[in-house]
Amino acid sequence: MSNDGGGAARHIRRREDHDIDGCVRVLAEVHESDGYPVDWPRDPAGWLARPSLIGAWVAEPDGRIAGHVGLSRSTPDNAAPALWSARTGAGIAATAMVSRLFVAPWARGRGIGALLMARASGEARDRGLHPVLDVVASDTAAAALYERLGWSLLDTVEQQWGPDRRVAVRCYAAAGT
Repeated sequence: MSNDGGGAARHIRRREDHDIDGCVRVLAEVHESDGYPVDWPRDPAGWLARPSLIGAWVAEPDGRIAGHVGLSRSTPDNAAPALWSARTGAGIAATAMVSRLFVAPWARGRGIGALLMARASGEARDRGLHPVLDVVASDTAAAALYERLGWSLLDTVEQQWGPDRRVAVRCYAAAGT
């Protein structure tokens, strides 16, 4: 998965509290470069450490944070778990949301996104949960990554993001659905 002889894989580790500032810096770079997240959070550190978080990991192949991913408990307002539940008959409590995935622009092309996805998905499966995710439909690069990794598109749905804003979101489930 890695183009650097596996070096990146050895540098995926659980995110620690002291990593948050570095993660926010990388997130700002990604937002500036790619527009993710679509809406910059008022509290980026809190956005990364949301209450439903099960775990989070960072990639640090060169001694600095190059990427991040989180895994959260699914909630009823998440579209992907509901779609997976309808498809399989299992409850949404049997899923976990892969979220907050980003890789610094300077670190791309080294397989870091795939490695972070594998780490979060592995943790979900270790907990007996099926990994699912959603992504803004306009983020074609992220959708292409998920599809290359074998994730199945469940559906594209509209979500209400505020009183006057609806956004199309692509919902995916890890292989095995």
